[in-house]
Amino acid sequence: MLSRVSVIGGDLRIANLTELLAKDGSKIYTYALEKANNLENLKHIEQCKNIEDLISKSEIIIGPVPLSSDNVNINTPFSDTKITIEKFIPKLEGKTFIAGSIKQEVYNLAEGKNIKIIDLLNREELVVLNAISTAEGAIQIAMEETVRTIHGSNILIMGFGRIGKILANALRGIGANVYCEARKNEDLAWIKAYGYKPINLNELHKYLNEFHIIMNTIPSLVLDEQKLCLLNKDCLIIDLASSPGGIDRNAANKIGIKTIWALSLPGKVAPLASAEFIKDTIYNVLKEL
Repeated sequence: MLSRVSVIGGDLRIANLTELLAKDGSKIYTYALEKANNLENLKHIEQCKNIEDLISKSEIIIGPVPLSSDNVNINTPFSDTKITIEKFIPKLEGKTFIAGSIKQEVYNLAEGKNIKIIDLLNREELVVLNAISTAEGAIQIAMEETVRTIHGSNILIMGFGRIGKILANALRGIGANVYCEARKNEDLAWIKAYGYKPINLNELHKYLNEFHIIMNTIPSLVLDEQKLCLLNKDCLIIDLASSPGGIDRNAANKIGIKTIWALSLPGKVAPLASAEFIKDTIYNVLKEL
């Protein structure tokens, strides 16, 4: 439990995190969360009138995950307030700031000001647990957006990292025919050892017409127009990769291949579970500090 903590901005995950911390007995000070209905009239939660007040209340300030979507302003979906990163970060002198997906420019702004910055998305335990929510969200989308059952469908997972591994296991558990693409020979060996069908990236074009669903986790262009032309027209592509994604979406639209770019699924499909994961990770970080 934290005795006092300040929370600025954030989506439903951070609103739920704030509630969880308060229920643990922490005194919470918030800013730019005034439209989060779950925080209304809760014991131990106090809304601050300005940023300076928020920062002065505690040594630990928690921000959004991700911190920003435009690299200019802090994410504040529960507020009309605009908070620029450039003006906010230098005010944190002597404090510990915890958020997610923090760009190098933020560290540059903190340089020489004795600000300890912790990026939650550099923590392996949180990334792995978030992969569970991402995988479940991807499967939910697949069920909603196709006329097939997952059972019996030929599904390709591109990339065999954390999300790819969890996705493959979950899809096989509900009867899908799981194919996994990878570049590295060791990954291809593990794919085979787990009982999935391995596909080397260099040979991907040979198999593309076999798939009903493709789920991509690689954040660089893999399915260009040439490869997209090899797909069946009723193939569904779910792109889970961060910007710029792995699909030429303009080409897919032109060809008529349905493509869904599904970003930030943990916050959309499992905000409470994600908040619990974030809380546990923050507690781990502070124990280490």
